[in-house]
Amino acid sequence: MQVLVRDNNVEQALRVLKKKMQREGIFREMKARRSYEKPSERRNREEAEAVRRARKAARKQAVRDGLIAAPKKKPLVDRRAPRPAPQAAAQNKSDQGL
Repeated sequence: MQVLVRDNNVEQALRVLKKKMQREGIFREMKARRSYEKPSERRNREEAEAVRRARKAARKQAVRDGLIAAPKKKPLVDRRAPRPAPQAAAQNKSDQGL
């Protein structure tokens, strides 16, 4: 896996590397390899994962077919938008006599 560092911006390169590793499933595999997993536990885990995948696929197909309603989407929050200072909110409450 390779990540380019542009303009000596190591922090950004680390973010990109972590995102790539997350996408590849490396963190999950590292966690799984910390301790020994018995073959029976492995079979049970893999079977449960397969059931979860099948349910998810069936749910998505049902949404596409119109059999169930699609889950409500969360409203987008603009993180760059300025927020009012906490002191200003406290000041407004004291002005109202609360």
